[in-house]
Amino acid sequence: MDFQLLFSAFKAQPAHVRWPQQRQLHECLRQGIRSGTLASGTRLPASRTLAVELGVARNSVLYAYEQLATEGFIVATRRGSVVAPLAGRLVAGSKPVAPALEGRSCLSRRAQNMPLLPGSETAAAFAPGVPALGDFPVVRWRRMLDKAWASLAPAQLNYADPAGEPALREAIAGHLRVARGALVDAAQVFITDGTQSSLDLCARAFADAGDKLWMENPGYQGAVAAFRAAQLKAVGIVVDADGMAPTASDWLRQRPRLIYTTPSHQYPVGCVMSLARRLALIDGARQAGALVIEDDYDSEFRHDGPPLACMQGLAPDAPVVYLGTFSKTMFPGLRIGFMVVPTALAPALTLLLDRAAPRGRTADQRALAEFIVSGQFALHLRRMRRLYRQRRDALAAALARHLGDVATVHGGTAGMHLALRLHDAAADDVALSRCLMAQHGIMAPALSLHAVGLRAQPWRGFLLGYAQVPVEAMEPLVKKLAAVVRGGA
Repeated sequence: MDFQLLFSAFKAQPAHVRWPQQRQLHECLRQGIRSGTLASGTRLPASRTLAVELGVARNSVLYAYEQLATEGFIVATRRGSVVAPLAGRLVAGSKPVAPALEGRSCLSRRAQNMPLLPGSETAAAFAPGVPALGDFPVVRWRRMLDKAWASLAPAQLNYADPAGEPALREAIAGHLRVARGALVDAAQVFITDGTQSSLDLCARAFADAGDKLWMENPGYQGAVAAFRAAQLKAVGIVVDADGMAPTASDWLRQRPRLIYTTPSHQYPVGCVMSLARRLALIDGARQAGALVIEDDYDSEFRHDGPPLACMQGLAPDAPVVYLGTFSKTMFPGLRIGFMVVPTALAPALTLLLDRAAPRGRTADQRALAEFIVSGQFALHLRRMRRLYRQRRDALAAALARHLGDVATVHGGTAGMHLALRLHDAAADDVALSRCLMAQHGIMAPALSLHAVGLRAQPWRGFLLGYAQVPVEAMEPLVKKLAAVVRGGA
């Protein structure tokens, strides 16, 4: 806490200019405590230290502390003088917040209409996209962080390479070549703050306002938000059992600039794009002069069958921008994702980031690079695959027992969530979802809310994340889900 700044600002107020120094200091601290600037539990500096910092007599500080203690604003402890807990915080006579600044009314219409991102209520059961945080090797990760911080020179506390820490870019490239069949070197890898950051960058770097963007329908609403903010025109392309299924008419009449897809585990319905469909999409994008944005958000968790190669690695110089994140494989609070761009685009993107995106967090990125190179990342993934497979099996079995006659499970071959599709195409899944949250604290986002563009999509049901739900909790949770579905909202 910079007490010198606090004291100087207080003295500058005209009403306090003529007060004795000791009263000025007392009133300054009292006002800071009442307003909440000095929060409960804040340790005040020793009287001698504060006197030197403010350039006042020590007796003035002692007077102020004694008065504050007498009034109950501070208490003496072994740690020194500490701000006491207070029920009221507002300074008497302060003006209330103007009504015009309350609620959503002060936001732009664009901001007010922005869709809610999945996983916002991460404490709720079945919240999608939330990994098993309690099973992350925190102690091992902390050691790597400590080592990374110890290795930094003062100069490395400055802004870092906008493309990301070289060691992490190299580590990611090596991992993708082995685990995802990618054709990539470190120069093509760009570190971001997560998938949402990558999507924002793609929208700004590779398209202009008004350009057409293809998206899966139903699709990921986080991508909808990013592309809508960039003023792109979203065209929903229907999803079937083999993934995104554009027609010849789509290629002819809705020529895209960007194509966003989640081929390894479609979000939200969970299907896997067939190889023939992947190759056709790459070929169509080449002919249309479009870029495919491949969001490989949870591809590391393949449960049935051998791992699938990413689209980016299916053809040399494929027009594919590959997106990945460590929010699912590590933990969301890490806020590190990455992009792999075609070789021809890497120099231009580097120049753009040099102008627009100063980057830091060097220690985090170095620690993550070592986590990958040391083999700890692969070990963690193997453990999580086993755990998630058990939880998927438990959830799928419970859903079959309690809802098998009214719904079908989709998307169990990979990932961290299942899609439960209701047989009744007229079911109000939005009302049912709200009821589940209100009555049972179960977060089961409605599939109908994932519609993209103007085309109708027939999915009615729920998105159920299972990664963070223990096996023993599946049965009672599904019973509650079934009771609401069968009883109606």
